[in-house]
Amino acid sequence: MGYHFKFEKIMSVKEREKNEALSAYNDSVKRFEEVAEKLYELLKKKEDLESYQSMKLVSGLPVLEIRHHQQFIVNLQKSIEQYQKMVQNARNHMLFQQEKLMHKNIEVKKFVKMKEKGLHEFLEEVKHVEAKQMDDISIQHFVHRGS
Repeated sequence: MGYHFKFEKIMSVKEREKNEALSAYNDSVKRFEEVAEKLYELLKKKEDLESYQSMKLVSGLPVLEIRHHQQFIVNLQKSIEQYQKMVQNARNHMLFQQEKLMHKNIEVKKFVKMKEKGLHEFLEEVKHVEAKQMDDISIQHFVHRGS
């Protein structure tokens, strides 16, 4: 006679949901990192370009080239703003997935606790039944010896 948890199927469904939530969270973290990395690259490119332009201004730079650099910086700034929004959206999505994962994890832990409690009660009952059987055997043994 073994222990059977009455909510085993529900618990397995909850564990599967938790694993799916973990996968979604990991995907959202990966997406956030990709977008943040691209934003970093754009910011670095803009900084390098501005540094190069400052250096060239000291030694002299044609007006046409200055305009070209400024237009490029303006376009970079637009891309940076777009990626900042994307990073914020990716961060929000990641935080949502994290919250969802925490909720699923709590659900699974509740079922694990219920299973542990049920197993403990089952083992206590088995111990109690075995003790009662031992008492009955002892009494029968004593009665047969005494006669």
